[in-house]
Amino acid sequence: MYFHYQRSYRGPIQAVILDWAGTTVDYGSLAPVAAFVRLFAEQEVTISAAEARGPMGLEKREHIRQLCQTPAIAARWRERHGREPNAVDVDRLYETFVPLQLAAIRDHAQLIPGCRETVAALRERGIRIGANTGYSREMMEPLLLAAAEQRYMPDSTVCATEVPRGRPYPCMSLKNVIELGVEAVQSCVKVDDTVPGIEEGLNAGMWTVGIAISGNEIGLTLADWRALPQLEQGRRRTRARQRLLGGGAHYVIDTIADLPSCLDIIEARLARGERP
Repeated sequence: MYFHYQRSYRGPIQAVILDWAGTTVDYGSLAPVAAFVRLFAEQEVTISAAEARGPMGLEKREHIRQLCQTPAIAARWRERHGREPNAVDVDRLYETFVPLQLAAIRDHAQLIPGCRETVAALRERGIRIGANTGYSREMMEPLLLAAAEQRYMPDSTVCATEVPRGRPYPCMSLKNVIELGVEAVQSCVKVDDTVPGIEEGLNAGMWTVGIAISGNEIGLTLADWRALPQLEQGRRRTRARQRLLGGGAHYVIDTIADLPSCLDIIEARLARGERP
């Protein structure tokens, strides 16, 4: 007779892996949208902010490729240029995009309220801080500098261009795990404001927490969010939560400021031998 032994991790959370835009910096995740809208405008093709947000969370060249494959955008491109965009166009657009994105990042590098305090609280619990992003390292350099000036410095930062595949593949989060020296992926929590980012964490075998209000799903500055009537806030929060939960998030919170109490719940589940 054979008995199946199921191993389980019952210790504390060892690492939290945070997204950047919309999660820790850039309330509303506005920097990527501004760059994508301007990029296509320079090609005399109009795209909306909502269209620009569609593939958010992906590596930026892949993001551009998927925008070009969107039927409505491809039709506008064909109307203006006489053909649909091709792989050569994607490469050319990406080269044009990089300086636009760098400028937008510098304009939207402010930490989201509660980020610095939350990270400090996690470090007091012995939790290591990883970060990953769809930005390239070139794009990340000014953001890392701006974040450090605001006293936010992750222990590991991984960019999509530094791994074989970006989101939703697990490569970035697993590279964070290696760099952080984590014992078990079940002890890690991926925090992200996009569905591809949640899928990345799930594919890496981690707990996942979605960010509803400060990120891509709502896409408003803090001032614009606060200016909304309470009923409209509730409607948009519900829609954002449903999107992230539908993408597989174990939990959804409003902003990073709400993360510590969510981690308490996850640690209680780990202590019971539960897995992500």
